[in-house]
Amino acid sequence: MDGETTIAQGLHVTDDSAGYDAACKRVLSEKAILARIMKSCLEEYKECDVNDIAEKYIEGQPQVSAVPVLPDEGGTVISGMDTEDKSVHEGTVTYDIRFRAIVPGSEERIALIINVEAQNDFYPGYPLIKRGIYYCCRMISSQYGREFTGPHYEKIKKVYSIWICMKPPQYRENTITRYRLVEEHLVGEGKEPVRNYDLLSIVMLCLGGPDGANYDGVLRMLDVLLSNETSEAEKRKILQDDYDIQMTQTMEREVSVMCNLSKGVREKGVAEGMTNGILFSIKNLMETLGLTIEQAMAALKVPEGERQKYMDLLERQ
Repeated sequence: MDGETTIAQGLHVTDDSAGYDAACKRVLSEKAILARIMKSCLEEYKECDVNDIAEKYIEGQPQVSAVPVLPDEGGTVISGMDTEDKSVHEGTVTYDIRFRAIVPGSEERIALIINVEAQNDFYPGYPLIKRGIYYCCRMISSQYGREFTGPHYEKIKKVYSIWICMKPPQYRENTITRYRLVEEHLVGEGKEPVRNYDLLSIVMLCLGGPDGANYDGVLRMLDVLLSNETSEAEKRKILQDDYDIQMTQTMEREVSVMCNLSKGVREKGVAEGMTNGILFSIKNLMETLGLTIEQAMAALKVPEGERQKYMDLLERQ
């Protein structure tokens, strides 16, 4: 990846939290990082050297939140591994990262389609695993017209959806869980070749911290990489010394942007917390003591220059 596609030059956002999310995706799309995730989580690569995975098996450059479209029917099919699937009937799905990878040792150069998602909210109002299953189904159905046409279902590529959960509940911290299709014999033992049904898998990596069990390997690497508490220098040292990840100029810029933005997110959060606390105190004094807004702010010693701001905020509530 050249300098023109780095996060430092491609990041054009004004909101720190949005910028931090974008930076996370760009860092995770580095082949050196993806290769270690694949070796740890995907059975096809567990015996491979991470350098071979990055250099030989990941095809092209993984795309990050791009916008090309796959039509429902007819028209021109856009080639390449886009991160957006658009369907008239099912809406649009934009993947964080999506790419193709070759299965090691496959004579026909069998390809997989792999999606990686960075998830901050473990409870977004629905079970994340169901969203992962839906993403896998969309990645399979969207292969029609691209990977196969007509009745040639034998050409369907296996898909993976990998979810990196940065703030899971405590009972899920430092865990890696896989969900997939398996054959179950209800009567008799009529066996089907695994390749004919092992077509989708969801892997959930739930990060934790050094105080919990299993804090090692890819879980520790990702926790260090995505932490908004670890300094840039610490990240560089751990990634280089413990994981043999050479920090190229491109990756150093990406990590630097992420660290700077995480500092902005924390500072913004502190400022918003203080503002909300003062608003609560003003309203409390007005309700319990019957003070006017001006009297409540005077009692709290709110600076003259900031009082109009709080008056405007209270009017909007």
